[in-house]
Amino acid sequence: MPLTLVRGHRFFVEASRNSLSRLTHQLLPPREDISIRTFSQHSPKMAPTDTSAIERNRAIVISGPSGSGKSTILKRLFKDYPDKFGFSISHTTRQPRAGEQDGREYNFVTKEVFQSLVDEKGFIEHATFGGNSYGTSIKAVEDVAEKGRTCILDIEMEGVKQVANHPTFPRPRFLFLKPPSMEILEQRLRGRASDKEEAIVKRLKQAEKEMQFAESGEAPHDKTVVNDDLDRAYQEVKEFIVG
Repeated sequence: MPLTLVRGHRFFVEASRNSLSRLTHQLLPPREDISIRTFSQHSPKMAPTDTSAIERNRAIVISGPSGSGKSTILKRLFKDYPDKFGFSISHTTRQPRAGEQDGREYNFVTKEVFQSLVDEKGFIEHATFGGNSYGTSIKAVEDVAEKGRTCILDIEMEGVKQVANHPTFPRPRFLFLKPPSMEILEQRLRGRASDKEEAIVKRLKQAEKEMQFAESGEAPHDKTVVNDDLDRAYQEVKEFIVG
């Protein structure tokens, strides 16, 4: 069964989105038929009335702290299943950057269109960061499901809560990827040598919240995988996603 990936976006939004864009360009050929536009007026009436395709191809939510290994494991999954993955494109109200194309990196929409989708429960999860809003629409997941593909949602804690509590979106399967300990997580984050101290501290604080949530009765996770060995963790994740 084909799979598709949607990247979530609430903590360190742009870092996550940029990583997804790089992965998209690595795995998919360039789309020559898309022209660059400043903003599109995508119809706000995007909440699906028929979710039968999503019912048949249940979405899978993967969450976990920054540094837990989500990107590494998902890239490996893409490599092992090169023909089973596609990408759903999120909506955003921010202006396109140089080289970005509407419908490729994001669906660029006005604040009015975005708010209409929020009001109509057209997003399974959304957030505002740095004055710009980002969201994953039900329609984006529905379009993928109608092609017989399963959508993987890589999102953080607040997004997980929104997805789990959405009134009409068919319940996905939830997986939490957990680091062996906070000490090892800190070592991983510092080992990147790409983040400033302030960013590392924020990531660690967020990680504590996410791990506490994952261990609470409120968490919807169906499976938790401890990434203390990458090969073993990958096999567990693959078995959960692919079967």
